Amino acid sequence: MKVTVGPDPSLVYRPDVDPEVAKDKASFRNYTSGPLLDRVFTTYKLMHTHQTVDFVRSKHAQFGGFSYKKMTVMEAVDLLDGLVDESDPDVDFPNSFHAFQTAEGIRKAHPDKDWFHLVGLLHDLGKVLALFGEPQWAVVGDTFPVGCRPQASVVFCDSTFQDNPDLQDPRYSTELGMYQPHCGLDRVLMSWGHDEYMYQVMKFNKFSLPPEAFYMIRFHSFYPWHTGRDYQQLCSQQDLAMLPWQVRPLHQVPGPAGRGQAAALLPGAH
Repeated sequence: MKVTVGPDPSLVYRPDVDPEVAKDKASFRNYTSGPLLDRVFTTYKLMHTHQTVDFVRSKHAQFGGFSYKKMTVMEAVDLLDGLVDESDPDVDFPNSFHAFQTAEGIRKAHPDKDWFHLVGLLHDLGKVLALFGEPQWAVVGDTFPVGCRPQASVVFCDSTFQDNPDLQDPRYSTELGMYQPHCGLDRVLMSWGHDEYMYQVMKFNKFSLPPEAFYMIRFHSFYPWHTGRDYQQLCSQQDLAMLPWQVRPLHQVPGPAGRGQAAALLPGAH
């Protein structure tokens, strides 16, 4: 039997843009100006109002059975064609493009780490929740711990948390809130979104990937930690050891794959 192998579908998304014409890194994640700012601010205002301890626990209960839908990875990637992330100030195209571009950027920079390429493809698949009726403020955007006072590097921190009821609760409104010092991020309740959901899916399905992969999936949007260097009071030594896998910008990949969440995926020091 002769088997015909078709072209690699990811070829279309490879990041072969001339670095000279790529967007300047400093202009990414601009939350002070730009044509998408109103949309982005509205998404974060809703997120920072409604993401509470009770809300996050309710979402773990709702989706923790993993019985909603069964699909392949590529079926999930295809679904992302229908999603534009309303929290992203940089781009206004479907998330499937970003999935392939991230994977291709990592493959180009780290050809020897095949598991890492897969992480690039998987990291945003949890956003399918937005296509099944979940509001985008409960799916996309930067993440943060609930159950304690938000720290300064959280996006729009000074203007979006005023109506969050947890900040009126003395159990949750201090720097440590409901946590013990250096308890470890594995004991922290993160705001509900695509990162946490995909991490839980991976654990439930017993993905055969190294611990670094699980950290990257769960925390790639936790910018206040891996970029802002906040929430150190909650981190264990294990968290600090994993931090280098979150923080080096993806300098090798020009264009959209080098922005935002993809930029948080490569290991190394600043």
